[in-house]
Amino acid sequence: MSDGQTITCDALVVGGGIAGLQSALDLADQDFSVVIIEKDLSIGGKMIRLSKVFPTLDCASCITTPKMSSAAHHKNITIYTWCDLKQLTSDNGRVRARITQKPRYVDEDKCIGCRKCEYACPVYTPDPEQGGFCATKAVRIPFSNAIPQVAVLDPESCMLCGKCEKVCPTGAIDYFQKPVDLTIEATTAVLATGFEMTTIEGKPQYGNGNVPNVITSLQMERLLAPHGPYNRVLRPSDGMEPDSIAFVQCAGSRDKSMGIPYCSRFCCMYAIKQAMLLSGSLPLADIIIYYMDIRAFGKGYEQFYQTAKAMGIMFVKGKVGRIEGTDNNSVAVQYEAQDGSGVTTENHDLVILSLGVYPHWSPEGICSVSTGSDHFIQTVQPSIAPTMTDSQGIFVAGAAAGPKDIVDSISEAGAAAMEASNYIIAQGK
Repeated sequence: MSDGQTITCDALVVGGGIAGLQSALDLADQDFSVVIIEKDLSIGGKMIRLSKVFPTLDCASCITTPKMSSAAHHKNITIYTWCDLKQLTSDNGRVRARITQKPRYVDEDKCIGCRKCEYACPVYTPDPEQGGFCATKAVRIPFSNAIPQVAVLDPESCMLCGKCEKVCPTGAIDYFQKPVDLTIEATTAVLATGFEMTTIEGKPQYGNGNVPNVITSLQMERLLAPHGPYNRVLRPSDGMEPDSIAFVQCAGSRDKSMGIPYCSRFCCMYAIKQAMLLSGSLPLADIIIYYMDIRAFGKGYEQFYQTAKAMGIMFVKGKVGRIEGTDNNSVAVQYEAQDGSGVTTENHDLVILSLGVYPHWSPEGICSVSTGSDHFIQTVQPSIAPTMTDSQGIFVAGAAAGPKDIVDSISEAGAAAMEASNYIIAQGK
């Protein structure tokens, strides 16, 4: 791949999560050429990091991995990972994107994913793919089912000992690799840039991230995953099996003081899912969900909620006002119950925060599509055309347009692919 290369295709998909993959596959199956650009080291998005999905409790990897593999091996799809989108313009029936592919310090064409570099590397660093609960190497394959199976070297952690370069059988290690600028010209584009979650830091009422055994929902997904950091659910601070576990809902959403006044929509359901999975892993543990409102809006979701209650999971209607650590590494949760009993404090061994959701990518200064007051991409006619933006030839899918669950994201991705294919045909493809 040479610097400054221009790639021409029918459709550009920005984002390689479940929505982006579905849009790309739907377009490619219609014999359109598609380019996927992904900001992460692997396609798969948030879904590939989950343990199971609600309300069926199916394996998330079992659903996502086949789509990742299909996209990677599809003759009409080209994938570029570890990319930053610098500019996206739409003019005269053509879309033009400028991207920069960041250096992995590993040659993608030479790397065969053997992991010999990873085994030889002496440097350990916290593993972001496992919630920071365990260590990984300074040079590594991002995770076991990552696509592409290409190693990446972390220049911040590498001490340049040269061991990875010596053991690499194909000479793929390149300490001097530079960023590569690419231009992609297409007829249409689908924005499937997904969502991000707020951090624990910056929330003084929840301890600013300094309270041991207060974790995020994505970290809990890793604890529950069969290939998680401990292979079982343990308390991070001391490795104890928690006897009392609490979920705090709306911890950063529906709160104007935190800048996210809207509901993040799927938090109730994934908290119920995690609570049910915990009930199976730790059958003697007390599990409580502190909530303001349970929003079980989808097909089968209300039954899922009722099943959780029947399993013995406790639901306490009340707003959590403060979380503090205790001397024995427990977590004190102070809340005001809505039954009129006033302010109450309960101690728990482990607390999971359902954090707020915000857009993963902002088009400001990059693309001319408009955003709403919530900063998600705004659609022109959300009731009848939820994938159409106000920029000609550019469509949106999944959580890029607002918080939504996996089912709605996949459905909307199919709609975006249909709109994009109609636009390509209208342009004379």
